[in-house]
Amino acid sequence: MSSRPTTGSGPDNATSAGERWGLDRLVAELRVSREETHSIRKDGAIHRPPSRDKLAQIVSALTEAMFPRHYGQYDLDGENIDYFVGHRLSIGLDLLSDQIHRSALFVGDELIPGFRQPEAVELTRRFAAGLPTLRGVLISDLRAAFVGDPAAKSFPEILIGYPGMTAIIHHRLAHLLYGLDARLVSRLIAEIAHNSTGIDIHPGAQIGSGFFIDHGTGVVIGETAVIGDHVRIYQAVTLGARHFPTEEDGTLIKGDARHPIVEDDVVIYAGATILGRITIGRGSTIGGNVWLTHDVPANSVVTQASLRNKVGGPAPQRS
Repeated sequence: MSSRPTTGSGPDNATSAGERWGLDRLVAELRVSREETHSIRKDGAIHRPPSRDKLAQIVSALTEAMFPRHYGQYDLDGENIDYFVGHRLSIGLDLLSDQIHRSALFVGDELIPGFRQPEAVELTRRFAAGLPTLRGVLISDLRAAFVGDPAAKSFPEILIGYPGMTAIIHHRLAHLLYGLDARLVSRLIAEIAHNSTGIDIHPGAQIGSGFFIDHGTGVVIGETAVIGDHVRIYQAVTLGARHFPTEEDGTLIKGDARHPIVEDDVVIYAGATILGRITIGRGSTIGGNVWLTHDVPANSVVTQASLRNKVGGPAPQRS
């Protein structure tokens, strides 16, 4: 009778799998890496990480509360809409408080806001107080998309169908949390949007009102970027860092301002790469596929041709 390992279920299969893959040795070596040679966990109690699924539910609940007939229930009327909004807020904020607390415990730093449950509740309360203002800014983003895109036929189309709008809703919620030092939660909310839209906006980026991302796939906006009001950008635009300053020992300096400042009423076309702490002046237009690492005066038009014609990088042509 054959003694070859079976492929079915049962203890014989478990034994053969262990022999086949050398599981005892692998498990032991991974334990040594995890606990000794390459440990990244702080000493102390082990806590659950925040849940991306719960954070997605939070964003959904808060978005439904802000836009109840678009993301919530279309048939809401004047008598029950406030009850619906209150219900979704209650669910979203309760979940958020728990995730803020869980995130702080998981990071393991007692100085992080939310490490204690009452702190998480207070932080969530402060976040909630900003939601009405945040909704107003989102309406300005919605109007900017309607005005800026000739293909847009209605506000509902943009609100529920445009990836740029989805990304900016996530960003404005994440940025509000980032400003309250709920850093891990805010970063995970940003990554949820990145995963679903292809638009990568760090929650620390400061973005003014009336912001419109057209198409959007491949857009990257770094942590210390500052964007003014009524700015429009297209797909594959990068607002990134040119270099990363370090300490004398080579350690990266965290939080240093290293991303561009884009002033009001700027348009940046597809594929443009803008790097470093430079300023794009108010009212300027940056053409497609431009690589830019120096300041641009107000009301300028920068194209590939204008850059090639300006050896040494003086100020680009004015319109």
